[in-house]
Amino acid sequence: MVDARGYSCPIPVVMVQRAVKTDDPKSLTVLVDEQVCVENVTRFANAAGYKVTVSRDGDDYRMELTK
Repeated sequence: MVDARGYSCPIPVVMVQRAVKTDDPKSLTVLVDEQVCVENVTRFANAAGYKVTVSRDGDDYRMELTK
């Protein structure tokens, strides 16, 4: 899991890139709290071969990345 709440872009994208590069997970949960972070992480994840589903809980977004 990558908890990137409280960070502005591009930090959440960098955190996800590191997690993907280090572990090459088949699935990864990412927490963010800004819509722009959802868009940027989704763009990276799609380019890396992940399908992204997003749910919202109050001000937080939960992103599920799966290969």
